[in-house]
Amino acid sequence: MSITVAALLVLCGLSESAGRVLPLVASRPNVSPRLVAGLMMTGTVVEATVMALWPVGAWAVADLLQPLVAPNAAPLPGAVGLAWTPASVAPLLLAAVLAFPLLGPFLHLLLVAGVGAGLAGSLAAASGLGWWTAAGCIAVAGIGLAATVEVVRRLIARIIAGARKREAIV
Repeated sequence: MSITVAALLVLCGLSESAGRVLPLVASRPNVSPRLVAGLMMTGTVVEATVMALWPVGAWAVADLLQPLVAPNAAPLPGAVGLAWTPASVAPLLLAAVLAFPLLGPFLHLLLVAGVGAGLAGSLAAASGLGWWTAAGCIAVAGIGLAATVEVVRRLIARIIAGARKREAIV
């Protein structure tokens, strides 16, 4: 991964994180700046990592699916043949910026779907799968990563809420 791609992914993660943290800060003005900075840093790392893992996850799904869909095709190489490029990450950065003020969730979804379509074309070319099969792999990987992060977020929120509840009782 080039430094440009890594920097763009970190900016995407920061923007996505800000889009989640700033509404919390707006509804609770007494939140400490230290907590906000910690949430922003943690969110940036998590969101950037999820975005970086999207092509890797799609490649893994394609690797599992290829023997079922194209049994006579040559097996996929062990290394990931799908990676971000600056041109493919740039629309994702725009989608993250649009999500930042929570103004355009539908436009955000459309841009993410467009980025996924671009990845599907790259995955189809690299793996020999059809475009629709590659698009399915991209969708499964994206939804799986998003669901995993959401489950972890909710679990952490419950743990924090339970700790605060026990603190209040004591």
